[in-house]
Amino acid sequence: MSIPNIIYQVDAFTTQPFKGNPAGVCVLDYEPSVVWMQNVAMEMNLSETAFIFPGKDCRSIRFYTPEAEINLCGHATLSASHIFYERKMVRSKEEIRFSSKAGELRIRKLEDWITMNFPSYPLEKKNITSLFEELTGIRPVELYTTEHGWTLALLKNESEVINLNPHFSLMKNSEFGDLIVTAPSSDPDFDFCVRCFAPALGINEDPVTGSAHCALVPFWNMKTGKTDFVSHQVSKRSGVLKVSLKGERVEISGQAKTIFKADLFV
Repeated sequence: MSIPNIIYQVDAFTTQPFKGNPAGVCVLDYEPSVVWMQNVAMEMNLSETAFIFPGKDCRSIRFYTPEAEINLCGHATLSASHIFYERKMVRSKEEIRFSSKAGELRIRKLEDWITMNFPSYPLEKKNITSLFEELTGIRPVELYTTEHGWTLALLKNESEVINLNPHFSLMKNSEFGDLIVTAPSSDPDFDFCVRCFAPALGINEDPVTGSAHCALVPFWNMKTGKTDFVSHQVSKRSGVLKVSLKGERVEISGQAKTIFKADLFV
């Protein structure tokens, strides 16, 4: 009988179980097939599962939703890094380098916080259309497109963000199938709030979305002139992120909690 692979489930951007954003983490000593990774991600049925395996110059990381591969995922990167540090696959002061489809990702750990260095996404302002209002039930203050297919909408306040109830089935095949909504936070402990919807990828709402901050950080820097923020993702599970603009890069810091590890017999 062959030795089974191990797969983990980690709650990211939280220190509490059943909060934050759950991700699958599968660490392998070989490069698996695309079909196998997609099937495992479908079986896990989480917003993303990360697969890590040996690469040319550093470890490779790939991200899969239950329906498709994506280029970059913040909470799955955080979850994978958490497993590497927690299981002592790397030393606590050692930098982790992952090769992803969005470029090289560098991760470091300081006490209980793990910091990821990601690309910054440029934004382009666009006209507000009646279709957006039809799909979301609200008129935003401003609307932008970003790299990697996101639309970013600025709403008036946190209440509008929390109470937003989009029409996911209609959004799925529209230009707003990957949507970030944000507003200033009403809580003095946070700078801004956010929710993220990705029905185009089979995820109606992503509980906590690290990669969305590749667009959110330059956006709020443009609005405030600040470079350091504390973000509150106000989904049902909720999550907290410390984020900074570093030139043309974004640093995203979070904590994580391992929920289980299991043997994978396929």
